[in-house]
Amino acid sequence: MVMVPGQLQRGNNMALNADLLEKLIVDNLYDAGFDTENTHSQVTELADAIAKAIVKHIQSNAVVIVDAVPYPVR
Repeated sequence: MVMVPGQLQRGNNMALNADLLEKLIVDNLYDAGFDTENTHSQVTELADAIAKAIVKHIQSNAVVIVDAVPYPVR
């Protein structure tokens, strides 16, 4: 993806996906011995809330340092 000056906004362009993170969290909980198949355990709801919080936190607090750009900046 090519970004042009003025298009970058803090918190809007991070390549993070809460749905993929949720699946990773559930998979890791399963590997750790949690019952992720039981609908009453609410593991997926917990993982969803954690994933969304992580993504939101990173996107709102991330700082990116750019050493060089492929186009002139004025």
